[in-house]
Amino acid sequence: MYKIAVIPGDGTGPEVVNEGLKVLVAASKKFNFQYETKSFDFSGQRYLKTGKLVDDQDVLELKKYSAIYLGAVGDPEVKPGIIETGVLLKLRFALDQYINLRPVKLYNSKFCPLKDKRPEDIDFVVVRENSEGLYKGMGEFKDKATKDEVAIQISYNTRKGVQRCIRYAFEYTRKRNKRKKLTLCGKTNVLTFAWDLWQRTFNEVALEYPDVTTDYAHVDAATMWFVKNPEWFDVIVTDNMFGDIITDLGAMIQGGMGIAAGGNINPQGVSMFEPIGGSAPKYTGKNVINPLAAICAVGMMLESLGEAQAAKAIEGAVIGLVSNKLKSLSAGKMGYSTTEVGDLVVKNL
Repeated sequence: MYKIAVIPGDGTGPEVVNEGLKVLVAASKKFNFQYETKSFDFSGQRYLKTGKLVDDQDVLELKKYSAIYLGAVGDPEVKPGIIETGVLLKLRFALDQYINLRPVKLYNSKFCPLKDKRPEDIDFVVVRENSEGLYKGMGEFKDKATKDEVAIQISYNTRKGVQRCIRYAFEYTRKRNKRKKLTLCGKTNVLTFAWDLWQRTFNEVALEYPDVTTDYAHVDAATMWFVKNPEWFDVIVTDNMFGDIITDLGAMIQGGMGIAAGGNINPQGVSMFEPIGGSAPKYTGKNVINPLAAICAVGMMLESLGEAQAAKAIEGAVIGLVSNKLKSLSAGKMGYSTTEVGDLVVKNL
């Protein structure tokens, strides 16, 4: 019996979550596993009414769950950063979800903006450190609001944090068992403190994995090669900020935000799975948003829970739909409504 905490969130989040849960029902019946869900209202509208987002008591309760399924956060009526910090970052840090896992996989060449790239050319995974770096929120202002103002933002990296991320990436590369190649993506030529630590740690851990081929790419070069030669990559490991940037580019070359799912992973604790496209408030309530990323997030969640067969079947159902039915992966252009797409995935199962 899996206990799944559901956070529908803001904007179109509840709509795509509903379709993901629809697929989860079908998968549980087909593959004979049981689960229960509880919904948590950590939304912008609740914040506007109560001033509350995620508190410490919420965190304690969520630690009792098998996984968290998140729709989206972000409300145009709330100042940017408040919900993101009060929900996403709060949960990532409090639940020590120190890995952000982002598969980048093309299901249909016609949705790829790159010329002559096939599904076999775009199939890699980004392992992003998820709890340190510039997103730790450390820094200060000096002489704020004067002509001599200085804003300092600190990239905070610990050997423990870097090492556990890199080790996870090596283990994932070995388990993935495709090209068994792990690329460290950083900026060693300019960010000489943080990336000296990353490079040294990467080299040390690599000695324990002689079956994994390693290489290095500066982040600016990696963005170029994502476009020119995405087939070069198997697994990439990087820090919090660089990972945030390159995964959005990854989403575009795999067909867009409508198909991109991610996991915030604590290998020893509670992990959280989500579509990465955001709340898309302009589409709220129109039944036109693409729910496939949220459905793929359900597949990632089930794989992490040990339901590999169900996860593979969900991916297969999505591939079948993307390959044969949809006109586009963009909201309002799919040829089907949000709920119809969910129904088609269930049918494909």
